[in-house]
Amino acid sequence: MRRLSLLVFVVGAGSLGAEMAAARLLAPYFGDSTIIWANTIGVCLIALAVGHWVGGRFADRHPHLQGLQVLTLLASGMLALVPLVAGPLLHLAVGAFDRIDAGAFVGSLLGSLTLIALPLVLIGAASPWAAKLAVTDLHTTGETVGRLSAIGTAGSLVGTFVAALVLIPFVGTQRTFIVLALLMTLVAVVGLPRRAWLVPVALAAMLALPPGVTKPASGDDKVLDEAETLYQYARVIEHPVIDDATGRRTVERRLELNEGQAIHSVWRADTVLTGNYWDGYQVLPFTSRSGPPRRIAMLGNAGGTVARASLRFFPDVRFDGVEIDGRVSRMGREWLGMPADDPRLTVHTADARPFLRREGPSYDVIGVDAYRQPYIPYYLTTREFFAEVRDRLTPDGVVIVNIGHPEDSDQLERVLTRTVRTALPHAVRWAVRRTNTLLVASRAPLSAERLRAAVPTLPAELRAVALDAAAGLEPPLDGGDVFTDDRAPVEWLIDGSIVSYAAGGGT
Repeated sequence: MRRLSLLVFVVGAGSLGAEMAAARLLAPYFGDSTIIWANTIGVCLIALAVGHWVGGRFADRHPHLQGLQVLTLLASGMLALVPLVAGPLLHLAVGAFDRIDAGAFVGSLLGSLTLIALPLVLIGAASPWAAKLAVTDLHTTGETVGRLSAIGTAGSLVGTFVAALVLIPFVGTQRTFIVLALLMTLVAVVGLPRRAWLVPVALAAMLALPPGVTKPASGDDKVLDEAETLYQYARVIEHPVIDDATGRRTVERRLELNEGQAIHSVWRADTVLTGNYWDGYQVLPFTSRSGPPRRIAMLGNAGGTVARASLRFFPDVRFDGVEIDGRVSRMGREWLGMPADDPRLTVHTADARPFLRREGPSYDVIGVDAYRQPYIPYYLTTREFFAEVRDRLTPDGVVIVNIGHPEDSDQLERVLTRTVRTALPHAVRWAVRRTNTLLVASRAPLSAERLRAAVPTLPAELRAVALDAAAGLEPPLDGGDVFTDDRAPVEWLIDGSIVSYAAGGGT
């Protein structure tokens, strides 16, 4: 009974650990939005349910431990192969579905089915088989089955936390699958003929296989660094670009997270400006004030693009960069020019709201760039959050929110605008790109005229940006609901916008 209980425990650990690892396999290709997680969990549950049904039938026909052990060995071997075949299959899924409606949904579903379903069917078959073997007295059937279920659930709990907090961050997704499979084989092989030991030996040898690049670069891009962190898949690529001013070919480093649909930080050797929405954080504070900001907090610092520019243009500034993922901050220092030893810059590895609740200084600017469409933390979109932002601003301080959205979709902006204005009544917007809008809000009045008046005092490199921003400032959008900590259905809003955009052919 002890050996059977141990087998049920490690099989439970393998099932949930594999589910966590499967989601990480999909993330670099399809992201880890609620849609993708729903697909992954749904496929795993269906596979386990089929396995329970199949396992019950096999248990009745072959009620012996050796059959269960062989089943576990077969499931382990298939599980270990999942990450080795993942790359080609997921590339195929992306290529086949990236041009059709709701492509991420269909691609991730088929990818999940192909990669993980069959080994999970076999893993699911283990539970009823073990229950059949454990029941020896019909009078204690409930107690016996309940005990095995509890053991399997405990294994699933351990597998979830060990995979998410230890294996994936420290040994990577590929070796997470192999380690889980190896643990299952080491328990299942006991008592079998010697040749069965070839399975755990082969799996142990697979640990020596180099993982390689999780997601190869496309075209002329080059992967400089990549990591699977506690929070996401992150990588830095080197991308060739043509300089707008000189027409010369140069390179730009970009920070990508998960599927890489959005760029989260950029770096070029010759400038701290980007020609993109990050530049707006340097000039929009002048819509409410005449002098340069003295203290800035950036919620969602990423690789430090805004920090690098602010330190360059405002010599007396004190900059607090708040980034939940410390590995991303290290990438910023190593590859994206974020200073490691500038006393004016302090990088905090923290979530935004706990950071705001700490005792600390008031800020002239609080930037919010933590919305990774479609992965928007709902608690950073609420009335209570913006009240906490307001409480950390100086009287004429501004919050600048980067709102990423599908083209021609303004639902998220309307909601955020109405919610922000419950705490900060004055607001303006700058539609920097068709997919990015910067929303500025303050207790003090905001105006394009004040920004234009500040242009002669700005560093020369910023003057054109400031004039563009002043020309592009518009009144805030009306409408939208007010999100609260109790009710903030941001996932429905974003997923609905993306599906509507896809259904419209991307127009």
